[in-house]
Amino acid sequence: MIIGVPAESSPGEKRVALTPDGVKTLASKGLEVVVESGAGQGAWASDDEYSAAGAKIVSNAIEAADLIVKVIGPEDGSPESEAMRLKPGSALIALLFPHTNVDTIAVLAQRNITAFAMDLMPRISRAQSMDALSSMSTIAGYQAALIAAERLPKFFPMLMTAAGTLPPARVLIIGAGVAGLQAIATCRRLGAMVEAFDVRPAVKEQIQSLGAKFIDLGLSAEEAEDAGGYAKEVSGTTHAKELEVIASRLPKCDVVITTALIPGRHAPTLITKEMVRLMQPGSIIIDLAAVNGGNCEATLPGQTTEFEGVTIIAPLDLPSKMAVHASRMYSKNITEFLGHLIPNKELVLDLSDEITHGTLVTHEGRITHEPTRLKLERSKKA
Repeated sequence: MIIGVPAESSPGEKRVALTPDGVKTLASKGLEVVVESGAGQGAWASDDEYSAAGAKIVSNAIEAADLIVKVIGPEDGSPESEAMRLKPGSALIALLFPHTNVDTIAVLAQRNITAFAMDLMPRISRAQSMDALSSMSTIAGYQAALIAAERLPKFFPMLMTAAGTLPPARVLIIGAGVAGLQAIATCRRLGAMVEAFDVRPAVKEQIQSLGAKFIDLGLSAEEAEDAGGYAKEVSGTTHAKELEVIASRLPKCDVVITTALIPGRHAPTLITKEMVRLMQPGSIIIDLAAVNGGNCEATLPGQTTEFEGVTIIAPLDLPSKMAVHASRMYSKNITEFLGHLIPNKELVLDLSDEITHGTLVTHEGRITHEPTRLKLERSKKA
């Protein structure tokens, strides 16, 4: 089993799937690793460091390996795409986001690629060390707070000056998952007053422990979250109520950071255009759910725009901006996952195992991830 680390093909992507430390860990287990020359350059990892860790430097890792590890998976199924370069019968591990890349997943199945999506890692205790989404969300939440502090035309902390006292910025965080909690902690360290909204009552203690005020919608745990601890898609009546609660906070907010996602679904709209109009000119919305369409109705994913005097920032690449630590965290997730899949130098697929079954997207020419398969079938019928 030869594991390959190609250079990332997504424009502007600086992360790398395995760092030299990750290579060293795999090499110590007897696994052979090939790294494409320059693959770690964006994360300040040189070819010499990879060689010293036990990797072989090659000009084309995809052609030289049996199992490819990437950060961002193929995003296009065209004849010239990366998906078409993968060797039939090989394996792929990456962030695939199959629900938004159905056509590419179909190509991987057609080419008999055994593909695993790191973004489908189940939220169970023994998979915590493999949870790439949590790793990347930590960085995104931190970065969002820094961007807000930089772009807001006000100080974040309260300042007592000779010209008078300047009040602290008021920040609303929507969604208290990993990204939201990191955003809360960073905004508080910068001196802002922070409120946080989440439909899940279980996160109240975590929010308050970070010094923020919890905005409670009054739902039960059964109504608000699934068995994995993720927020559920709420009923129409409850959604109307949460929009009302959020709208009541917006006129006094300087910054809103949205992080609400529903696994495998389009991000819920929690700020309508009418609600944006309630905010003061010069205010900022940072929509971390932009990768799944966004929590704000006025969001344009990947762009920074202005709507009714409010700046809406919808970044898609925040983890890449901290490529060194992002790569280090992702590499740890990958090495732990590889240790699970390759216990004795050969890929072992135990489909009764929750981690293997949950992350497997394509295998033996089929789309094995049921939601993706059904979505593809519906699109063909349409």
